[in-house]
Amino acid sequence: MADTLISEKSSGVLTLTLNRPEKKNALTRAMYQALADGIDGAERDEDVRCVLIQAEGDMFTAGNDLGDFAAMSKGEAAADAARSRGNPLLIALAKARTPIVAAVNGRAVGIGTTMLLHCDLVFVSDDALLTTPFVNLALVPEAASSLLLPSRIGHVRAFAMFVLGEAVDAKKAVDWGIANASFPRAELRAKARAAAEAVAARPASAAQITKSLMRDPAALAARMELEGVHFAAQLKSSEAKEAFAAFAEKRAPDFSKVAS
Repeated sequence: MADTLISEKSSGVLTLTLNRPEKKNALTRAMYQALADGIDGAERDEDVRCVLIQAEGDMFTAGNDLGDFAAMSKGEAAADAARSRGNPLLIALAKARTPIVAAVNGRAVGIGTTMLLHCDLVFVSDDALLTTPFVNLALVPEAASSLLLPSRIGHVRAFAMFVLGEAVDAKKAVDWGIANASFPRAELRAKARAAAEAVAARPASAAQITKSLMRDPAALAARMELEGVHFAAQLKSSEAKEAFAAFAEKRAPDFSKVAS
């Protein structure tokens, strides 16, 4: 079985490639841990001056593997234990000092979009589509996105993305400041790689300090913790059970008779 995350290091850049294209790069617990390990490891590796995140296939990521969500919604012991330890990727992103560049090919769902708010340079393919349909699944935002997204694009736009599940295409992503630029898919990786190498060529300590000055890790961690409390509660809610049942049964959910 191929590795679901490929890690490669060259020219001062650690490249982390999501490699589960047959499942639309849906993120499993193991993939979250591998991404976190890569980002955390970059902090300790003097040869790494920038991290580049990209994906194989026609989609950046479908977000969290819904099988994991469904298991947690049902209260399965292993899933509950995993959730209680927190998402290691979110923890790594909150405290990261090494600059991170993202190359987003195609759709980015849920965490696929919210993780971009922690990246320092973001490049998208011209067919990219960013969505954060948490409320559609009776869930709430994560990755401190309830703090970061409104501050980036404004309350009304963020609310529409979170609550209505409105998609943001490549042009809007650039215009709204979620991404730096969009490129044809065939050019995306080369452009993102060039940017990552340009970052890696800068003085490492100056780049890291600059990133740190632009962020508040304590505030991010606090918001992630608060989001996590609500997220865990929602996973056990009757609303979530209806949402996941509807997904499994390939029907529209009906929340009208579900107690809140």
